Amino acid sequence: MNTVVPTTDRPAVDSRVVLAIVSIGVLLSSLDLFIVNVALPDMGKDFADTQLSGLSWVLNAYAIVFAALLVPAGRLGDRGSNRTTFLIGLAVFVLGSGLCSAAWNVESLVAFRVLQAVGGAMLTPSSLGLVLAATPAERRPMAVRLWVAFGGLGAALGPVIGGLLVEIDWRWVFLVNVPIGLAALTFGVRLLPCPRGDGGPLPDVFGAIMLIGAIGAFILALVKGEDWGWTSAGVLTSFAVAAVLAGAFAISSARHHSPVVDPALLRAPNFALMAGNSLFFQIAFAGMLLSVALWAQNIWEWSALRTGLAIAPGPLVVPVVAILAGRLISRIGAGPVIAAGGVTFAAGMVWWATAITLEPDYLGGLLGGMVVSGLGVGLTLPTAFATGSAGLPPQRFATGSAVLSMSRQIGLAVGVAVVVATLGSPTGPQETLDAFHRSWYVTAAVALVAGLIGLAARMPRPAAAQPNPASDRAAV
Repeated sequence: MNTVVPTTDRPAVDSRVVLAIVSIGVLLSSLDLFIVNVALPDMGKDFADTQLSGLSWVLNAYAIVFAALLVPAGRLGDRGSNRTTFLIGLAVFVLGSGLCSAAWNVESLVAFRVLQAVGGAMLTPSSLGLVLAATPAERRPMAVRLWVAFGGLGAALGPVIGGLLVEIDWRWVFLVNVPIGLAALTFGVRLLPCPRGDGGPLPDVFGAIMLIGAIGAFILALVKGEDWGWTSAGVLTSFAVAAVLAGAFAISSARHHSPVVDPALLRAPNFALMAGNSLFFQIAFAGMLLSVALWAQNIWEWSALRTGLAIAPGPLVVPVVAILAGRLISRIGAGPVIAAGGVTFAAGMVWWATAITLEPDYLGGLLGGMVVSGLGVGLTLPTAFATGSAGLPPQRFATGSAVLSMSRQIGLAVGVAVVVATLGSPTGPQETLDAFHRSWYVTAAVALVAGLIGLAARMPRPAAAQPNPASDRAAV
């Protein structure tokens, strides 16, 4: 029997229709991540005299704002209407994408990426909130895996699509979001249900702003450490500002009636562990993705299309492994599966660090590490997300998923900064090779830390998977 979603003012809607529509938003954000990474070297050529430390903000500005606003946006969805939040977020994302395509310098592109991030932060948690509210409790872990796996499809298509579009012009990597987003808006306005919100207070906007400032200052110190000097006044001041703003964020979160991170969420089974796992794994993931795009295009001098085709096999295995991981979880538990993902990902990075040389070698060097790291992503990301959200009360689905996504986005921003810091400014071929090898070893170490954190996850008690009619009614 198909699940239908009761709504306040619209006919019942099949849960599969809800999943199909909102997954387009997931596809957009996933495509955006991979496409922009592939396009980054061409952006650097178009905007002359732009160093990697400056260009990295095209990635980091999006990730930081996205991360800080996810939870307030998720709370707005829980409080009022996930449908409205999703549709507004999608519209803002499409607008930001169109403006990014018209950027005239790095500064304007970064500013429009911030607008994109606001839209992405609104649509992401509300999309999962709509899916979870539409799905019976016993089927929610599978629904989450499908939701994440659809993002894996975007990851698989992203490098190739990005390479094709960059062959025309890098600006098309943003324009591609416009028709997809407009199609989702059209169907969403007509077909998405409108589940009831739980009311409650407005979210802590001040805390979110403090979080943006803290992460931004920390990232600034990392990416400018090489240029300014690690003991320079600028770097030390940035670290100090990050610490002060982080303290202000912590105080605001402790005192606000609707904080960015609700302490009650941290007490949910496995939730805090999975947030930590997501943070560290995404640091490694961002390091892998940016470094391979830079290496293939800047060192091996491959085109964006060839680079995209070279990256694609890794993301292609993610959706398949994500679905098969469900069977492993039932046999050995979520913790060992997540730990195996971290170890496998690290093995892919060690492969690169030991096999890649200055001489282009796809089959013997790049491909193996790409596929192995893709296996690690497929084992880790969907499993960690499903495990972290499984113990959440239904009325906090959107907020809880936003905290998990927030940790992932912070990890992405830190990961890009770590790559910039570890690569430095090498001057010769051998020094460049050593810098990339160092970056891949650091990435492997971070992935192992993520795996160790994930190993502590425990299977939920059977009762946690049973439907709770009263809670489900509260959710919709």
